[in-house]
Amino acid sequence: MTVAAPTPLPTVSEADPRLAADAREFHGVLSDLMRVVQFRDRDRICCYDVSVTQCYALEAVLRRGPLTLNELAAHLYLDKSTASRVVKALAEKGYLERRPHPEDGRAVQLEATAAGRRLHGAIERDLLAEVETLVADFDPEVRRALASLLARLSRAAVASAQESCACRVG
Repeated sequence: MTVAAPTPLPTVSEADPRLAADAREFHGVLSDLMRVVQFRDRDRICCYDVSVTQCYALEAVLRRGPLTLNELAAHLYLDKSTASRVVKALAEKGYLERRPHPEDGRAVQLEATAAGRRLHGAIERDLLAEVETLVADFDPEVRRALASLLARLSRAAVASAQESCACRVG
């Protein structure tokens, strides 16, 4: 199996050099922030005997309601076999359960157990306490604007990810 080079995305920066500079600066800052948050999440979440991916899976099931394995895999941007291993581990730990799908006899729905809800609540309280500390010095208007901008960026990133795949496996 070979992995082809990423398909270049269309760019508008040729017409707007300031956009290219802004994008480069934003990418650097966002990369730094994501790296810190990922390591923080890993260090905090692993104290609860789950991986970051398992925590994200549990959160997805709690936020979106019962999900099929395919829906969970798509939401987490994982292939089905990886999502299946994540679900298996969470089920073995008693945090998720598989129930028959009410409309599709071949599928199962994933639901959080009471233990899974308690675990997620504890992790979320821990992570939110740190976020509160990080944003405490910002004015309330800035905090709300930041949340709004990040939500907009997240929606744009999701839409972009759904439109194209960054690399092709062939």
